[in-house]
Amino acid sequence: MYPDRVLSGMRPTGAMHLGHFHGVLKNWIKIQHEHECLFMVADWHALTTHYDHPQNIEAYVWDMVIDWLAAGIDPNQATLFIQSRVPEHAELHLLLSMMTPLGWLERVPTYKEQQEKISDRDLSTYGFLGYPLLQAADILIYRANRVPVGEDQVPHIEFTREIARRFNHLYGREPDFEEKALGAVKKLGSKKARLYLELRTRYNEQGDDGALEAARALLGESQSLTVVDRERVFGYLEGSGKMILVEPQAMLTETSRLLGLDGQKMSKSYNNTIDLRDEEATIIKKIRTMPTDPARVRRTDPGEPSRCPVYSFHQIYSDAKTRDWVQQGCRSAGIGCLECKQPVVERVLDELRPMRAKAQAYLDDPTLVRNVIADGCERARKLAGDTLRDVRESVGLGYS
Repeated sequence: MYPDRVLSGMRPTGAMHLGHFHGVLKNWIKIQHEHECLFMVADWHALTTHYDHPQNIEAYVWDMVIDWLAAGIDPNQATLFIQSRVPEHAELHLLLSMMTPLGWLERVPTYKEQQEKISDRDLSTYGFLGYPLLQAADILIYRANRVPVGEDQVPHIEFTREIARRFNHLYGREPDFEEKALGAVKKLGSKKARLYLELRTRYNEQGDDGALEAARALLGESQSLTVVDRERVFGYLEGSGKMILVEPQAMLTETSRLLGLDGQKMSKSYNNTIDLRDEEATIIKKIRTMPTDPARVRRTDPGEPSRCPVYSFHQIYSDAKTRDWVQQGCRSAGIGCLECKQPVVERVLDELRPMRAKAQAYLDDPTLVRNVIADGCERARKLAGDTLRDVRESVGLGYS
Protein backbone atom coordinates (compact mmCIF):
# COMPACT_ATOMS: atom_id res chain seq x y z
CA MET A 1 0.00 0.00 0.00
CA TYR A 2 1.39 3.38 -0.95
CA PRO A 3 1.60 6.29 1.53
CA ASP A 4 -1.18 8.79 1.99
CA ARG A 5 -0.19 11.47 -0.53
CA VAL A 6 -1.86 14.63 -1.87
CA LEU A 7 -1.21 16.28 -5.24
CA SER A 8 -2.62 19.67 -6.13
CA GLY A 9 -1.62 22.42 -8.51
CA MET A 10 -2.40 25.76 -10.10
CA ARG A 11 -1.85 27.16 -13.54
CA PRO A 12 0.52 30.17 -13.35
CA THR A 13 -1.60 33.27 -13.77
CA GLY A 14 0.63 35.72 -11.92
CA ALA A 15 0.06 37.33 -8.55
CA MET A 16 -2.54 35.61 -6.37
CA HIS A 17 -5.69 37.39 -5.13
CA LEU A 18 -8.03 36.90 -2.19
CA GLY A 19 -10.18 34.49 -4.21
CA HIS A 20 -7.18 32.17 -4.58
CA PHE A 21 -6.32 32.53 -0.90
CA HIS A 22 -9.78 31.66 0.42
CA GLY A 23 -10.57 29.16 -2.33
CA VAL A 24 -7.33 27.13 -2.44
CA LEU A 25 -4.38 28.34 -0.37
CA LYS A 26 -6.09 28.23 3.05
CA ASN A 27 -6.94 24.60 2.39
CA TRP A 28 -3.36 23.83 1.31
CA ILE A 29 -2.02 25.48 4.46
CA LYS A 30 -4.23 23.20 6.53
CA ILE A 31 -3.61 19.89 4.76
CA GLN A 32 0.17 20.34 4.51
CA HIS A 33 0.25 19.48 8.23
CA GLU A 34 -2.04 16.45 7.83
CA HIS A 35 -0.71 14.63 4.74
CA GLU A 36 2.34 14.31 2.54
CA CYS A 37 1.63 17.09 0.02
CA LEU A 38 3.01 18.02 -3.39
CA PHE A 39 1.98 21.42 -4.75
CA MET A 40 2.64 21.93 -8.45
CA VAL A 41 3.02 24.96 -10.70
CA ALA A 42 1.17 23.64 -13.76
CA ASP A 43 3.04 25.61 -16.42
CA TRP A 44 2.46 23.05 -19.20
CA HIS A 45 -1.26 23.34 -18.52
CA ALA A 46 -1.04 27.09 -19.08
CA LEU A 47 0.03 26.35 -22.66
CA THR A 48 -3.07 24.23 -23.37
CA THR A 49 -5.14 27.40 -23.70
CA HIS A 50 -2.47 30.12 -24.07
CA TYR A 51 0.02 28.38 -26.36
CA ASP A 52 0.27 31.49 -28.52
CA HIS A 53 1.10 33.85 -25.63
CA PRO A 54 3.97 32.27 -23.66
CA GLN A 55 5.78 35.54 -22.95
CA ASN A 56 4.51 36.01 -19.39
CA ILE A 57 4.67 32.43 -18.11
CA GLU A 58 8.06 32.67 -16.39
CA ALA A 59 7.20 35.86 -14.50
CA TYR A 60 3.81 34.42 -13.57
CA VAL A 61 5.43 31.25 -12.21
CA TRP A 62 7.72 33.10 -9.79
CA ASP A 63 5.03 35.58 -8.74
CA MET A 64 2.70 32.72 -7.90
CA VAL A 65 5.28 30.77 -5.90
CA ILE A 66 6.18 33.90 -3.92
CA ASP A 67 2.52 34.34 -3.00
CA TRP A 68 2.23 30.67 -2.00
CA LEU A 69 5.16 31.09 0.38
CA ALA A 70 3.95 34.44 1.69
CA ALA A 71 0.49 33.01 2.35
CA GLY A 72 1.90 30.22 4.53
CA ILE A 73 2.81 27.26 2.32
CA ASP A 74 5.82 25.77 4.11
CA PRO A 75 8.50 24.08 1.95
CA ASN A 76 9.56 22.12 5.03
CA GLN A 77 6.07 20.59 5.21
CA ALA A 78 5.20 20.30 1.50
CA THR A 79 7.02 19.79 -1.80
CA LEU A 80 6.72 22.76 -4.17
CA PHE A 81 7.77 22.16 -7.76
CA ILE A 82 7.31 23.23 -11.37
CA GLN A 83 5.61 20.71 -13.67
CA SER A 84 7.88 21.26 -16.69
CA ARG A 85 10.99 20.62 -14.58
CA VAL A 86 9.82 17.07 -13.94
CA PRO A 87 9.86 15.59 -17.48
CA GLU A 88 8.55 12.26 -16.16
CA HIS A 89 5.07 13.84 -16.35
CA ALA A 90 5.44 14.14 -20.12
CA GLU A 91 6.68 10.58 -20.60
CA LEU A 92 3.85 9.11 -18.54
CA HIS A 93 1.39 11.27 -20.48
CA LEU A 94 2.80 9.87 -23.73
CA LEU A 95 2.65 6.25 -22.55
CA LEU A 96 -0.90 6.66 -21.22
CA SER A 97 -1.99 8.19 -24.54
CA MET A 98 -1.19 4.86 -26.23
CA MET A 99 -4.01 3.13 -24.34
CA THR A 100 -6.53 5.95 -23.81
CA PRO A 101 -9.67 5.74 -26.00
CA LEU A 102 -10.33 8.96 -27.89
CA GLY A 103 -13.95 8.92 -26.76
CA TRP A 104 -12.89 9.14 -23.12
CA LEU A 105 -11.24 12.51 -23.79
CA GLU A 106 -14.13 13.86 -25.87
CA ARG A 107 -16.67 13.11 -23.15
CA VAL A 108 -14.89 15.05 -20.36
CA PRO A 109 -17.57 17.66 -19.44
CA THR A 110 -15.26 20.67 -19.50
CA TYR A 111 -13.98 19.93 -23.01
CA LYS A 112 -16.99 21.22 -24.94
CA GLU A 113 -17.90 23.74 -22.22
CA GLN A 114 -14.50 25.44 -22.45
CA GLN A 115 -14.53 25.38 -26.24
CA GLU A 116 -17.85 27.22 -26.21
CA LYS A 117 -16.84 29.61 -23.42
CA ILE A 118 -13.37 30.52 -24.71
CA SER A 119 -14.23 31.78 -28.17
CA ASP A 120 -11.32 34.21 -28.64
CA ARG A 121 -8.72 31.52 -29.44
CA ASP A 122 -8.45 28.28 -31.40
CA LEU A 123 -8.76 25.33 -29.03
CA SER A 124 -8.98 22.65 -31.71
CA THR A 125 -5.57 21.29 -30.64
CA TYR A 126 -4.46 17.95 -29.24
CA GLY A 127 -3.01 19.80 -26.24
CA PHE A 128 -6.44 21.03 -25.26
CA LEU A 129 -8.18 17.73 -26.02
CA GLY A 130 -5.50 15.84 -24.11
CA TYR A 131 -5.15 18.08 -21.08
CA PRO A 132 -7.30 15.79 -18.86
CA LEU A 133 -4.83 12.99 -19.65
CA LEU A 134 -1.88 15.23 -18.78
CA GLN A 135 -3.72 16.09 -15.57
CA ALA A 136 -4.15 12.37 -14.91
CA ALA A 137 -0.42 11.82 -15.49
CA ASP A 138 0.34 14.63 -13.01
CA ILE A 139 -1.55 12.72 -10.33
CA LEU A 140 -0.59 9.16 -11.23
CA ILE A 141 3.15 9.82 -11.55
CA TYR A 142 3.23 10.44 -7.77
CA ARG A 143 0.79 7.65 -6.90
CA ALA A 144 -1.19 10.34 -5.10
CA ASN A 145 -4.32 8.91 -3.54
CA ARG A 146 -5.94 12.24 -2.64
CA VAL A 147 -6.62 15.27 -4.82
CA PRO A 148 -8.36 18.36 -3.37
CA VAL A 149 -10.96 19.62 -5.88
CA GLY A 150 -14.27 21.43 -6.06
CA GLU A 151 -17.37 19.57 -7.20
CA ASP A 152 -16.90 20.75 -10.80
CA GLN A 153 -13.55 18.94 -10.98
CA VAL A 154 -14.75 15.56 -9.69
CA PRO A 155 -15.22 14.20 -13.28
CA HIS A 156 -11.49 14.77 -13.85
CA ILE A 157 -10.65 12.63 -10.84
CA GLU A 158 -13.02 9.89 -12.00
CA PHE A 159 -11.36 10.04 -15.43
CA THR A 160 -7.97 9.59 -13.73
CA ARG A 161 -9.31 6.60 -11.80
CA GLU A 162 -10.51 5.02 -15.07
CA ILE A 163 -7.10 5.57 -16.66
CA ALA A 164 -5.33 3.92 -13.70
CA ARG A 165 -7.81 1.05 -13.71
CA ARG A 166 -7.36 0.45 -17.45
CA PHE A 167 -3.58 0.61 -17.19
CA ASN A 168 -3.48 -1.84 -14.28
CA HIS A 169 -5.84 -4.17 -16.12
CA LEU A 170 -3.75 -4.12 -19.31
CA TYR A 171 -0.28 -4.25 -17.79
CA GLY A 172 -0.62 -5.42 -14.22
CA ARG A 173 -0.74 -9.14 -15.02
CA GLU A 174 2.77 -10.48 -14.63
CA PRO A 175 3.60 -14.10 -15.45
CA ASP A 176 2.42 -16.48 -12.70
CA PHE A 177 0.72 -13.53 -10.99
CA GLU A 178 -1.77 -15.59 -8.99
CA GLU A 179 0.92 -18.00 -7.77
CA LYS A 180 3.14 -15.08 -6.70
CA ALA A 181 0.20 -13.30 -5.05
CA LEU A 182 -0.73 -16.40 -3.03
CA GLY A 183 2.89 -16.76 -2.04
CA ALA A 184 2.81 -13.17 -0.77
CA VAL A 185 -0.44 -13.86 1.13
CA LYS A 186 1.27 -16.68 3.07
CA LYS A 187 3.80 -14.15 4.35
CA LEU A 188 0.98 -12.49 6.30
CA GLY A 189 0.95 -15.44 8.69
CA SER A 190 -1.64 -18.22 8.78
CA LYS A 191 -4.30 -16.35 10.75
CA LYS A 192 -4.14 -13.13 8.73
CA ALA A 193 -3.80 -15.03 5.45
CA ARG A 194 -6.98 -17.03 6.19
CA LEU A 195 -8.90 -13.85 7.08
CA TYR A 196 -7.59 -12.07 3.96
CA LEU A 197 -8.79 -14.91 1.69
CA GLU A 198 -12.20 -14.99 3.38
CA LEU A 199 -12.62 -11.24 2.92
CA ARG A 200 -11.44 -11.47 -0.71
CA THR A 201 -14.02 -14.18 -1.42
CA ARG A 202 -16.82 -12.11 0.13
CA TYR A 203 -15.86 -9.10 -1.97
CA ASN A 204 -15.40 -10.92 -5.29
CA GLU A 205 -18.43 -13.24 -4.95
CA GLN A 206 -20.88 -10.99 -3.12
CA GLY A 207 -19.64 -7.47 -3.91
CA ASP A 208 -19.26 -6.79 -0.17
CA ASP A 209 -17.57 -3.37 0.01
CA GLY A 210 -17.21 -3.72 3.76
CA ALA A 211 -15.12 -6.85 3.24
CA LEU A 212 -12.94 -4.94 0.75
CA GLU A 213 -12.30 -2.15 3.25
CA ALA A 214 -11.59 -4.65 6.03
CA ALA A 215 -9.07 -6.47 3.83
CA ARG A 216 -7.37 -3.20 2.87
CA ALA A 217 -7.11 -2.29 6.56
CA LEU A 218 -5.65 -5.71 7.32
CA LEU A 219 -2.98 -5.23 4.66
CA GLY A 220 -2.32 -1.68 5.77
CA GLU A 221 -1.39 -2.95 9.24
CA SER A 222 0.93 -5.66 7.95
CA GLN A 223 4.66 -5.03 8.26
CA SER A 224 5.80 -8.35 6.79
CA LEU A 225 5.45 -7.62 3.06
CA THR A 226 7.88 -6.08 0.62
CA VAL A 227 6.64 -3.26 -1.62
CA VAL A 228 6.29 -5.63 -4.58
CA ASP A 229 4.42 -8.27 -2.55
CA ARG A 230 2.15 -5.58 -1.14
CA GLU A 231 1.25 -4.49 -4.68
CA ARG A 232 0.48 -8.10 -5.58
CA VAL A 233 -1.84 -8.80 -2.66
CA PHE A 234 -3.70 -5.52 -3.19
CA GLY A 235 -4.14 -6.36 -6.88
CA TYR A 236 -5.20 -9.92 -6.11
CA LEU A 237 -7.71 -8.65 -3.55
CA GLU A 238 -9.69 -6.72 -6.17
CA GLY A 239 -9.40 -9.37 -8.85
CA SER A 240 -6.93 -7.41 -10.93
CA GLY A 241 -3.21 -7.76 -11.33
CA LYS A 242 -0.28 -6.01 -9.76
CA MET A 243 -1.30 -2.45 -8.82
CA ILE A 244 1.10 -0.22 -10.74
CA LEU A 245 -0.85 3.06 -10.72
CA VAL A 246 -2.90 4.18 -7.73
CA GLU A 247 -6.53 5.25 -8.17
CA PRO A 248 -6.92 8.66 -6.49
CA GLN A 249 -9.87 9.87 -4.45
CA ALA A 250 -11.31 13.39 -4.65
CA MET A 251 -10.94 15.50 -1.51
CA LEU A 252 -13.94 17.80 -1.84
CA THR A 253 -13.17 21.38 -0.85
CA GLU A 254 -15.64 24.11 -0.02
CA THR A 255 -16.25 26.74 -2.67
CA SER A 256 -15.06 30.13 -1.50
CA ARG A 257 -17.90 32.41 -0.45
CA LEU A 258 -15.80 35.46 -1.29
CA LEU A 259 -17.02 37.26 -4.40
CA GLY A 260 -15.19 39.81 -6.48
CA LEU A 261 -15.47 43.54 -5.91
CA ASP A 262 -18.42 43.70 -8.33
CA GLY A 263 -20.31 40.66 -7.02
CA GLN A 264 -19.11 38.28 -9.75
CA LYS A 265 -16.56 35.51 -9.23
CA MET A 266 -13.23 37.10 -8.26
CA SER A 267 -11.08 36.91 -11.39
CA LYS A 268 -8.38 38.92 -13.13
CA SER A 269 -10.49 38.62 -16.28
CA TYR A 270 -13.21 40.68 -14.59
CA ASN A 271 -10.77 43.22 -13.10
CA ASN A 272 -12.48 42.78 -9.72
CA THR A 273 -9.71 41.40 -7.52
CA ILE A 274 -7.81 42.36 -4.40
CA ASP A 275 -4.32 40.97 -4.91
CA LEU A 276 -2.39 39.58 -1.96
CA ARG A 277 0.37 42.13 -2.55
CA ASP A 278 -1.76 45.19 -3.30
CA GLU A 279 -0.59 48.33 -1.48
CA GLU A 280 -2.73 49.38 1.48
CA ALA A 281 -3.90 52.56 -0.24
CA THR A 282 -5.01 50.46 -3.24
CA ILE A 283 -6.92 48.04 -1.02
CA ILE A 284 -8.68 50.86 0.83
CA LYS A 285 -9.69 52.50 -2.45
CA LYS A 286 -10.93 49.23 -3.97
CA ILE A 287 -13.14 48.36 -1.01
CA ARG A 288 -14.48 51.89 -0.46
CA THR A 289 -15.52 52.15 -4.12
CA MET A 290 -17.19 48.72 -4.22
CA PRO A 291 -20.77 48.80 -5.57
CA THR A 292 -23.45 48.09 -2.97
CA ASP A 293 -27.15 47.23 -3.04
CA PRO A 294 -28.61 49.21 -6.01
CA ALA A 295 -31.64 50.02 -3.84
CA ARG A 296 -29.49 52.28 -1.64
CA VAL A 297 -29.40 55.30 -3.89
CA ARG A 298 -29.42 57.71 -0.93
CA ARG A 299 -28.03 57.36 2.57
CA THR A 300 -31.57 57.16 3.96
CA ASP A 301 -32.66 54.30 1.65
CA PRO A 302 -32.83 50.87 3.32
CA GLY A 303 -30.94 48.02 1.67
CA GLU A 304 -30.63 44.24 1.65
CA PRO A 305 -27.20 42.73 2.53
CA SER A 306 -27.77 39.60 0.43
CA ARG A 307 -27.79 41.82 -2.68
CA CYS A 308 -24.56 43.59 -1.73
CA PRO A 309 -21.07 42.31 -2.74
CA VAL A 310 -19.64 43.83 0.44
CA TYR A 311 -21.61 41.36 2.54
CA SER A 312 -19.71 38.40 1.03
CA PHE A 313 -16.60 39.99 2.57
CA HIS A 314 -18.35 40.32 5.93
CA GLN A 315 -19.22 36.61 5.78
CA ILE A 316 -15.49 35.82 5.56
CA TYR A 317 -13.96 38.53 7.71
CA SER A 318 -16.52 39.62 10.31
CA ASP A 319 -17.72 37.97 13.50
CA ALA A 320 -21.40 37.29 14.22
CA LYS A 321 -21.83 40.53 16.16
CA THR A 322 -20.53 42.64 13.26
CA ARG A 323 -22.64 40.75 10.72
CA ASP A 324 -25.76 41.37 12.84
CA TRP A 325 -24.83 45.06 13.01
CA VAL A 326 -24.49 45.15 9.22
CA GLN A 327 -27.81 43.41 8.57
CA GLN A 328 -29.77 45.56 11.00
CA GLY A 329 -28.06 48.80 10.01
CA CYS A 330 -28.40 48.20 6.26
CA ARG A 331 -32.06 47.15 6.34
CA SER A 332 -33.00 50.10 8.55
CA ALA A 333 -30.70 52.60 6.82
CA GLY A 334 -29.14 53.07 10.25
CA ILE A 335 -25.63 52.89 8.79
CA GLY A 336 -24.20 54.15 5.53
CA CYS A 337 -22.30 52.05 3.01
CA LEU A 338 -18.92 53.54 3.93
CA GLU A 339 -19.56 52.69 7.59
CA CYS A 340 -20.44 49.14 6.54
CA LYS A 341 -17.22 48.80 4.55
CA GLN A 342 -14.84 50.03 7.26
CA PRO A 343 -14.64 46.77 9.30
CA VAL A 344 -13.89 44.90 6.06
CA VAL A 345 -11.12 47.35 5.19
CA GLU A 346 -9.52 46.83 8.60
CA ARG A 347 -9.74 43.03 8.55
CA VAL A 348 -8.39 42.70 4.99
CA LEU A 349 -5.46 45.00 5.78
CA ASP A 350 -4.70 43.01 8.94
CA GLU A 351 -4.72 39.75 6.97
CA LEU A 352 -2.58 40.91 4.06
CA ARG A 353 -0.02 43.03 5.94
CA PRO A 354 2.16 40.07 7.09
CA MET A 355 1.85 38.38 3.69
CA ARG A 356 3.10 41.48 1.92
CA ALA A 357 6.06 41.73 4.31
CA LYS A 358 6.95 38.07 3.83
CA ALA A 359 6.66 38.37 0.05
CA GLN A 360 9.03 41.35 0.08
CA ALA A 361 11.78 39.18 1.57
CA TYR A 362 11.52 36.82 -1.41
CA LEU A 363 11.38 39.74 -3.87
CA ASP A 364 14.52 41.19 -2.30
CA ASP A 365 16.38 37.86 -2.60
CA PRO A 366 15.01 35.79 -5.53
CA THR A 367 17.52 32.99 -4.84
CA LEU A 368 15.39 32.00 -1.83
CA VAL A 369 12.50 31.10 -4.12
CA ARG A 370 14.76 29.44 -6.69
CA ASN A 371 16.26 27.24 -3.96
CA VAL A 372 12.84 26.20 -2.66
CA ILE A 373 11.78 25.16 -6.16
CA ALA A 374 15.10 23.43 -6.93
CA ASP A 375 14.77 21.32 -3.78
CA GLY A 376 11.12 20.57 -4.51
CA CYS A 377 11.80 19.55 -8.10
CA GLU A 378 14.55 17.20 -6.95
CA ARG A 379 12.18 15.48 -4.48
CA ALA A 380 9.40 15.34 -7.06
CA ARG A 381 11.67 13.79 -9.70
CA LYS A 382 12.73 11.07 -7.27
CA LEU A 383 9.10 10.07 -6.61
CA ALA A 384 8.16 10.37 -10.28
CA GLY A 385 11.17 8.31 -11.35
CA ASP A 386 10.17 5.44 -9.07
CA THR A 387 6.73 5.28 -10.68
CA LEU A 388 8.00 5.66 -14.23
CA ARG A 389 10.49 2.83 -13.77
CA ASP A 390 7.60 0.48 -12.87
CA VAL A 391 5.50 1.81 -15.76
CA ARG A 392 8.29 1.29 -18.30
CA GLU A 393 8.84 -2.30 -17.14
CA SER A 394 5.10 -2.97 -17.31
CA VAL A 395 4.79 -1.83 -20.93
CA GLY A 396 7.93 -3.67 -22.03
CA LEU A 397 10.35 -0.74 -22.02
CA GLY A 398 12.40 -1.77 -19.00
CA TYR A 399 15.45 -2.75 -21.00
CA SER A 400 18.65 -0.77 -20.62
